Amino acid sequence: MKINRLSICPLASGSQGNSIFVSARNTSILIDAGLSGIELEKRMSAKGLSIKQISAIIITHEHTDHVKGAGILSRRFNIPVYINKRTCQAASKKLGKLDFVQYFNCGKLFKIGNLTINPFSISHDAADPTALTIKYQNIKIGFVTDLGVATNLVKEHLKACSLLYLEANHDPEMLMLNNSYPWALKQRIKGRKGHLSNQAAEKLISEISSKTLEYIILSHLSEQNNTPEKALQTVTQSLNTSHVSFNVARPDKPGNIIHL
Repeated sequence: MKINRLSICPLASGSQGNSIFVSARNTSILIDAGLSGIELEKRMSAKGLSIKQISAIIITHEHTDHVKGAGILSRRFNIPVYINKRTCQAASKKLGKLDFVQYFNCGKLFKIGNLTINPFSISHDAADPTALTIKYQNIKIGFVTDLGVATNLVKEHLKACSLLYLEANHDPEMLMLNNSYPWALKQRIKGRKGHLSNQAAEKLISEISSKTLEYIILSHLSEQNNTPEKALQTVTQSLNTSHVSFNVARPDKPGNIIHL
């Protein structure tokens, strides 16, 4: 894919695995690689994409649903892995030996080809969890999943995005009525180092929405404590969204490629 636009495609989203394809001209990257290498290759192929075009894999945190295929893809295709040091240490057993590692620090910009990456810290139960904005020319997109609370830092970074890939993990009522989840797990999910609810996602969007925002992709939906319909209804009910296109990233198949 060599299109003179910024393009993204959700490959997987949810507790079973997360990965997002981002591309601009000759630079293509994966944000996380939380499925097996074979499955990620298959999903990319289904959208006309090839793992051989990937310039880098960026890891946001060490949980298995974000790193499962990163090590094998890096070794098989000589793809550098961009990761912060604490996350790399925490994920070392899951990643295995990496021959190509580039460390980044939250709060410090770095470039991969013609993409400018701005990593920033978020609140989650991981060693050093990271969210990202990516800029290409005058287009900015934001990727924020696996966070318990939207801090002022998060809101500042997400201002003026054209596309927002945002967690809407759970419906609070469904979570609390779920008898298969122990109380401690419910409190973890609801806590400051857990996951954003639909209502919290709606509040964040309402605070940072601007005329530049064209696309919102809701992600990391719980299959037990949420539905795409509930997430969309909650997030859109009080927003002026006539200029925004909404999508929900799926756990079982890749989404559409969006060109900005």
